[in-house]
Amino acid sequence: MEPTNETASIEFFLLGLTDDPELQPFIFSLFLSTYLFTILGNLLIILAVSADPHLHTPMYFFLSNLSFTDICISTTTIPKVLVNIKAEDQSITYTGCLVQIGSVVTFGGLENCLLVVMAYDRYVAICHPLRYTVIMHPGLCVLLVFYSLFISAVHALLHSLMASHLSFCQDVEIPHFFCELTQVIRLACSDTLINNLLMYIVSSLFFGVPLVGIIFSYAQILSSVLRLPSAGGKSKAFSTCGSHLLVVSLFYGTGFSVYMSSAVTESSFKNIVASMMYIVIPQMLNPFIYSMRNKEMKGALRHLIMVLSSLCGGEGERLGNPNLSTYNFLSR
Repeated sequence: MEPTNETASIEFFLLGLTDDPELQPFIFSLFLSTYLFTILGNLLIILAVSADPHLHTPMYFFLSNLSFTDICISTTTIPKVLVNIKAEDQSITYTGCLVQIGSVVTFGGLENCLLVVMAYDRYVAICHPLRYTVIMHPGLCVLLVFYSLFISAVHALLHSLMASHLSFCQDVEIPHFFCELTQVIRLACSDTLINNLLMYIVSSLFFGVPLVGIIFSYAQILSSVLRLPSAGGKSKAFSTCGSHLLVVSLFYGTGFSVYMSSAVTESSFKNIVASMMYIVIPQMLNPFIYSMRNKEMKGALRHLIMVLSSLCGGEGERLGNPNLSTYNFLSR
């Protein structure tokens, strides 16, 4: 659906966190460090799962997909912030804004779906351990990820198409660091009743139904674990679910804060902080949560880092420069 020429020619301006020029270097460093930590942490998770045959299981297959989704979410927003600060240009095109809206909704929805899929995986593993390999076969795992992506893409396409029908009277200043759907709808000159209904009703269903599924899965898990006779079995079951529960709490907790801040307060700064807690912070913390609370993942990451260090060390020795050896550098 093609926008009108008047709407297509309008520029959007992302005002960011602040317009104080003295704070721009700090904000640039903050976003850059967050982005690098997010990319590095999630990339290490993906590489560790791919390199270790012991981690070629459904749980870690879904975890690597979650890490890839976190990289995609961060890449749709943070690089544009860095470019705008460096170029001292806050503008984004109409098309670029729609693409950013669609990308954020797609990957945010995909993370939402993957979390409920991971909860189902834990439910089958703990409540039906003898049938786990039969139920969670590789074909089903791939289908679950594909269906999650398909549903998320349809959900995002629906919002993007509705947003493309909005009319804007002049160049739009968005009090945010990315094109958030709520802010764009608020700044439209045309009637936004259908957009608001769609955003709150469909989004509530899209995120509410998976949350109910997660709660149901963990209620069944808790019931099964409490019936285990040994304390060691209970501890192992809780340890395998602990990381996922922390990530779920972080994702839905920050998502609920964004929903409430956009519905209750008009403060742009509070909305920005809430969105940062939802779209930036969880993606950076997820790798640390899974690596710190999971012995198998810690072992795989340690092995991966040793392999990478030996490769870098061998390259340094081959070039005759011991300073290029990662091992020598880390041992100082």
